[in-house]
Amino acid sequence: MTLAQIKQAIDEGKTVHWATTNYVVIKDSVPQYLIHSQCNDNYIGLTQLDGVTLNGREEDFFIA
Repeated sequence: MTLAQIKQAIDEGKTVHWATTNYVVIKDSVPQYLIHSQCNDNYIGLTQLDGVTLNGREEDFFIA
């Protein structure tokens, strides 16, 4: 999925995962998009600081 597809899916209320179902992409109240690890409650930005480069390969993101 591209960055635009991920954001659109999240905004539409769909659940987007990265790599495994443990990692869920969320949109917080700021709003910013984050990847949340459900097993250890850690978060990382969906993108690097440039706001464009995904923190993961496009092919590793999927809708559950």
